[in-house]
Amino acid sequence: MSGDEVSYTPGPLDRDAPFYVAGHRGLVGSAIMRRLEADGFSRVFGATSAELDLKDREAVFEQLGRTRPRYLVLAAAKVGGILANSTYPVDFLSENLRIQTNVLDAALANDVERVVFLGSSCIYPKLAPQPIREDALLTGHLEPTNDAYAIAKIAGILHVQAVRRQYGLPWISAMPTNLYGPNDNFSRTGSHVLPALIRRYDDAAASGAASVTNWGSGTPRREFLHSDDMADAVLHLLENYDGAAQVNVGTGTDATIREIAEKIAAITGFTGETAWDTTKPDGTPQKLLDVSLLTSTGWTSSIGLDEGLERTVAWYRDHRDELRE
Repeated sequence: MSGDEVSYTPGPLDRDAPFYVAGHRGLVGSAIMRRLEADGFSRVFGATSAELDLKDREAVFEQLGRTRPRYLVLAAAKVGGILANSTYPVDFLSENLRIQTNVLDAALANDVERVVFLGSSCIYPKLAPQPIREDALLTGHLEPTNDAYAIAKIAGILHVQAVRRQYGLPWISAMPTNLYGPNDNFSRTGSHVLPALIRRYDDAAASGAASVTNWGSGTPRREFLHSDDMADAVLHLLENYDGAAQVNVGTGTDATIREIAEKIAAITGFTGETAWDTTKPDGTPQKLLDVSLLTSTGWTSSIGLDEGLERTVAWYRDHRDELRE
């Protein structure tokens, strides 16, 4: 059976069916929980890492066997910025492969009807033509600073496609662009660029520092999507899309890291100088997703970057005393 032979017509999901969100406390998972509950889903659940180690295959099988979800979103992953990815590639490869394989195998064993696997735009080649189309996958070399993480996510996409071919289940994959919002990782060493900038500029504004130094040249272009928009897109895809191809999820617009830094500096009230340490890596020069497939299903983002940054800075300030260092 090929992925094109999956017999399924997308439509409204059963709001009373059990719905499992793997990674429900994280940036994306928590946004999906909020979105589902706001939309009337009455049996949405997950498990904290203390309650369930997704790297423990037996425990994952027991959890899904006991709860028997009809729908599942796999939003759990070990994630980090350039420093973490380039320093601990084994961890990012091994842990993500185990999480994905355990959850997807357990979902298959327990007849989960509809699964969404969430990947990352880093699956695409470093020098892919911009904006990046879904068919750019596996057409060139990956960005070396996060290739291990990317390979794990590519394996997840192929896992979903293999389930479609072999078992005919309407499982799908979505590839978000760079995400940000409440419950992001704002740690000093493990965060992605946007939360790292928010913490850096907010600290500098609070301390009255004269300058802030950022990694790289500031010239790479990046696309950012608020996590609440991502959650909305996930529900939309569940109810409106079925296909073997992974779906890019983004805004279709980008900005330079320098422009992002200037916006965050203004929002946090930092008035000092910004320096750029060009001895540090820039990563991919540009990473803008082609979102025409997503748009063709009837969805576009609704939270603008300025609004999203203001909301995220406000959330960070309300919660910074609780966040990891």
